[in-house]
Amino acid sequence: MKTSSPTSDAILAHARTLIASGGYNGFSYADIAEAVGIRKASIHHHFPAKADLVRTLVARYREDVEAGIAQLERGVPEPLAQLQAYVRYWETCLADGSMPYCVCAMLGSELPLLPPEVALEVRAHFRFLSAWLASVLERGVRQGTIRLAGPARVEAEAFMATVHGAMLSARAYGDPAMFGIILAPLLQRLPASR
Repeated sequence: MKTSSPTSDAILAHARTLIASGGYNGFSYADIAEAVGIRKASIHHHFPAKADLVRTLVARYREDVEAGIAQLERGVPEPLAQLQAYVRYWETCLADGSMPYCVCAMLGSELPLLPPEVALEVRAHFRFLSAWLASVLERGVRQGTIRLAGPARVEAEAFMATVHGAMLSARAYGDPAMFGIILAPLLQRLPASR
């Protein structure tokens, strides 16, 4: 990967929006060139192949998610409140259209068709998110604030799948409010005491 530049950042930003909307095969370099106002050759200068572009994009997306989770951990000490804040983040993104779908969830649905280097990054995102969710749930159980029906690792996978599935339902219904409607029962059953 070449070093970051305003042009490469703009390319990545537009690619991120296009992937969240239509997936890996839902855009071309021509789409990005038009949006950024550059020639396709300029994109190839920064990212010789589409796989290079998307791998870089997912790696940066992962870095952004990891930084966001670290900030959440510092700013919100209670495990249940962390989960609620995570859900609110996505609820806001869907409602205001700033991020209509998780880039890695979208790419995860296309995993069998992705270049191996992109698939590796997508899988790493899922592993990170699952591990973080499991750690939050385990802390909540230890503190007596969260009650689980099964092992934290399994519950974390179910939580992550519910979040991603709720994104899909919100998109399918054309109603961002569906996300919150689907997640509300999950958040309501987690507190250890009422």
